[in-house]
Amino acid sequence: MLENDIRLAVKAALDEDLGHQDPNSSLSLSQRFDADITAMLIPAEKIAQASLITREEGVFCGKAWAEQVFNQLGGEVALHWHVDDGDLVVPNQLLCELEGPARAILTGERTAMNFIQTLSGVASLTKRYVDKLSGTHTRLLDTRKTIPGLRTAQKYAVTCGGGQNHRIGLFDAFLIKENHIMACGSIDKAVKAARKLHADKPVEVEVESIDELTQALDAQSDIVMLDNFDVTMMLEAVELNNRYKAKGLGVKLEVSGDVTIDTISNFAKTGVDYISVGALTKHVRALDLSLRLK
Repeated sequence: MLENDIRLAVKAALDEDLGHQDPNSSLSLSQRFDADITAMLIPAEKIAQASLITREEGVFCGKAWAEQVFNQLGGEVALHWHVDDGDLVVPNQLLCELEGPARAILTGERTAMNFIQTLSGVASLTKRYVDKLSGTHTRLLDTRKTIPGLRTAQKYAVTCGGGQNHRIGLFDAFLIKENHIMACGSIDKAVKAARKLHADKPVEVEVESIDELTQALDAQSDIVMLDNFDVTMMLEAVELNNRYKAKGLGVKLEVSGDVTIDTISNFAKTGVDYISVGALTKHVRALDLSLRLK
């Protein structure tokens, strides 16, 4: 899925930049380059070298996307990497050296950098949250609050920062929320319906009270999301779940809502298994990069 998504995302980004958004178009490579009217100022035969550096500290991510950009622009630009996805980087560190036709480098630079700076931003923020969980068994999860068209890319970036993926989409796990419960009639009925429909898929139930948690435990769901619980309620939920575990039951507990870089550590200390944070992919601040021809 990821490999295919990289190819499609890069094509869409290049088409957006070069003004060819007709999915049925079959423009030649030379015609695509002609669309970059500024690059046309440079002789087609000119070969150039360039260096990509980071201006700030963070976690690098996006290598495959950058490579795909220049592959789709003819494959004549050689990329010599000095980092891998997941590597910590510092200000002014050399990330990559490029060599090839000057037109191709300049046509692809912004698209390649857009992917790298965005995904590195996700990975860097993820690491900040993960660091706050040090000393606990709690694991950080992402959400579906992603940039449209970049779901798998952002979720990959989360793993590069040390986080884990929640469900990828609506197809790989059940997440039974308030409206689903209301439509099904109860938590128990919703869980049973899920088991009957797809016995192989994980079933998670979102609850808003200890009473609803009890219902989800009795229904034997796999995971329970504690939505907007305060710390006192989280502690009570963990204690209740431990009592169920002592009887051979119990679930994994996930915390969601009101999670910030300042609150996540205290939430983790309650003993929950997971904390999901939409900000990882929703509040994206790009890593500052710079590319210069030599």
